[in-house]
Order: sequence, then C-alpha cells, then structure tokens
Amino acid sequence: MSPCPFCSLDESRIITRSDLVVACWDAFPVSPGHALVVPSRHIASWREATLDEKTAILAGIDAARTHIDERFHPDGYNIGFNDGVAAGQTVMHLHVHVIPRYKGDVPDPRGGVRWVLGEKAAYWKAGSV
Repeated sequence: MSPCPFCSLDESRIITRSDLVVACWDAFPVSPGHALVVPSRHIASWREATLDEKTAILAGIDAARTHIDERFHPDGYNIGFNDGVAAGQTVMHLHVHVIPRYKGDVPDPRGGVRWVLGEKAAYWKAGSV
C-alpha cells in the first residue's frame, strides 16, 4: 500500500493550515487555483470527522477561497468531496475540492456538480425547472 499523499504534503503546496486542517494546491488541478482542504487526522469519510474537524474544514474552505480569489480572480466555484469508492474517491483520506470556475471554461456550466451523473445532469431539459 502506498503512503497517503495528504499525510506527507510537500510544504510548497500548502496554502494555509490550522490545528485541524490544511489547505493545499491540488497536485492535479482541473482549473487554475484548484485547492484541497484536508483534515490533519487521517480519516477516510465525512462521517468519521468530528464536529470540530467539520467546522475547521468549512473555515479552511473560506481561507482557501480568499487565497484563490486574490491570486486567480475566478468567477465562481464548485466545492465538494467524493465520499467512498462508489462516489469516485481514490485517495482514502477525506479531502474537499475547492475548484475555481471561470466564464467560458466549459460551453454550458449549468448543472455544475450534477454532472457527476451526466445523463441526469440536464434537469432543465426534462420539463419545468
């Protein structure tokens, strides 16, 4: 089993940290400024996080956004996490993606995170919205 990439982050990737979480630049960004917020404690799932860790994750998202806003000036964000293999989680250490979005980065951004199940994402085509 390979070592957890979030338990030994290179300092050059770290944006900010607190006692409970670290915000870092994603090693495989999908957009300029893509960041992650990761609990310091090695846990796999949101369900395992304590209330204090969940609160720290939310504060970490805000801190990451501040840094991203100052450096990249995005037009919007997608923020979320994959919880479990069936949901697409590949690193079994909880991490929240903070993905900056830019006007024109995709032809039609409607539906945002709904596109994880592509055939169901375009709800506006099914009838009334």
